[in-house]
Amino acid sequence: MNISNSIGNYLEELSSNSPTPGGGNVSAFCGALASSLGIMVCNLTIGKKKYLDSEEELKGIKKKLEKAKNDFLTLSTEDNQAFDRVMESFRLPKDTEEQKSVRSQKIEAATIAAGLVPYRVISLSKIIIPYLMIIAEKGNQNSLSDTGVAFSLISTAAQGAFFNVMINCSSYKDNQQAKKILLDAEMDFNEIKQFCMMGLEIIGKKLGQ
Repeated sequence: MNISNSIGNYLEELSSNSPTPGGGNVSAFCGALASSLGIMVCNLTIGKKKYLDSEEELKGIKKKLEKAKNDFLTLSTEDNQAFDRVMESFRLPKDTEEQKSVRSQKIEAATIAAGLVPYRVISLSKIIIPYLMIIAEKGNQNSLSDTGVAFSLISTAAQGAFFNVMINCSSYKDNQQAKKILLDAEMDFNEIKQFCMMGLEIIGKKLGQ
């Protein structure tokens, strides 16, 4: 997402017939939204007498989530740029056999590189889940529903990013880099799914009390 854009303009661009921004961009933006909600709950906790014991820990988590939010926004922009490079490689000349070979190599390299961006979204999603777990346990309990939405969003970020890893890397399984990205992404995504389900279950039980 271009942070200089209004949400209205972003949604208009997203709804248009342009391929960017697309699902990869939105996945990274979901990560930024999840981080922002985590930051909000930290802000609603810090300074409250009831939560003095966890204040310093949440201050540290808040700083880490602020960095994660900015990193997710950077990745959302990089996702657009990676797709543009793939499209540029498809426009390379293919009149001779040599040109066809070069074009094919460039397409493969650009496509696999485009798979790296959503993989980084998955990796970053995995990093912030423990922070959300602590927020659910030690943060302002009046904001549990907000923490729950953060878990839902980070799960969506990882799921969407994994789809984008698959579409970029699954056609090049014979390429060792693509194969590794795909396998690592799947392993991290499966772990994220488990922890998000656990986090949502904890919050659901607390809200049901």
